Amino acid sequence: MTAPVAVHPLVSPWGRFGLYSFFIDAPEPAIVDTGIASSPAEGMVPALEAIGRRIEDVRWILLTHGHIDHIGGAHALWELTGRRAKVVIHEADAPMLRSRRAHVDEYLAGRAQYLQDPDGEAKLTAATNAVISGEMEPSLLVRGGETISLGGDVTVSVHSIPGHTPGSVAYVIDGQNDVFVGDAVQVHGAANGFPGFVDPDGYRTSLQYLSEQIRPQHLYLGHPYRRADGTPYGVELDADQAREALQGSLEIEAKVKDAACGCLAAGLQDSDSPYSPFATVAEDLGYAGDPTLEPSPFFTTLHGYRTTFDDLTKNEEISTRG
Repeated sequence: MTAPVAVHPLVSPWGRFGLYSFFIDAPEPAIVDTGIASSPAEGMVPALEAIGRRIEDVRWILLTHGHIDHIGGAHALWELTGRRAKVVIHEADAPMLRSRRAHVDEYLAGRAQYLQDPDGEAKLTAATNAVISGEMEPSLLVRGGETISLGGDVTVSVHSIPGHTPGSVAYVIDGQNDVFVGDAVQVHGAANGFPGFVDPDGYRTSLQYLSEQIRPQHLYLGHPYRRADGTPYGVELDADQAREALQGSLEIEAKVKDAACGCLAAGLQDSDSPYSPFATVAEDLGYAGDPTLEPSPFFTTLHGYRTTFDDLTKNEEISTRG
């Protein structure tokens, strides 16, 4: 690649969040992540016009993972490109693009077990109908290891980084090591102040891989994730900030793991605490955020440790019987 490819953030509002997508100004332009249903028309179109680009010319829609605030605008963006753009997602998260119901099922299988909200299913069903612009079949399923040509000599490599979701991926602009990770680098979390991931082992391994193997020159995040003192990073990190965020993410994961394993080993106890049955985890970590505030990363993450712990326990029992 002869000249660096420009990357432009595209910001769309949504409640207390800012939704961030990124425009890769290549011969075949790409947009990484798509916000929600309103984001392409309300956020992307004017932002691209401001830099002299047209949304109709976008040829690639690269999705880092399947959560609604990243794939919600995919169908709408695809329509605005005249259905010419190719939509890319990891095969493990593709059900979230194909079906609104998949988001509800994920909720019921995980954090809903702790939120005790009788209207939770109805609320999330309404939310998916409102913010996902359409169900669709992806143009290209990836697993990690693929290289995507954006025209000319510009290529993007795909890396599997499970943890935040099973199908989280990093897209790397080859030759300049600009790395787009969506929500796969959580540090201390975003607005909720707690890191969110469904697979603790995968999350830890992916952070190590990004830190040791990818070594981003620029790291592009899905939200302004926070340091230990609560101050947010931006969404465009240089190499030093990227190393700091990756190391910080590993450090807080280790602390959460220790607290979670202690809680699980002692046995879960239901209580009146809003953090029940993981009240001791919140106490050990000094976490005082609202655990019910969607997307409820406290319960999402702790359920991930619980699942891992239960699997290990079952395997040990089977080994003992054998």
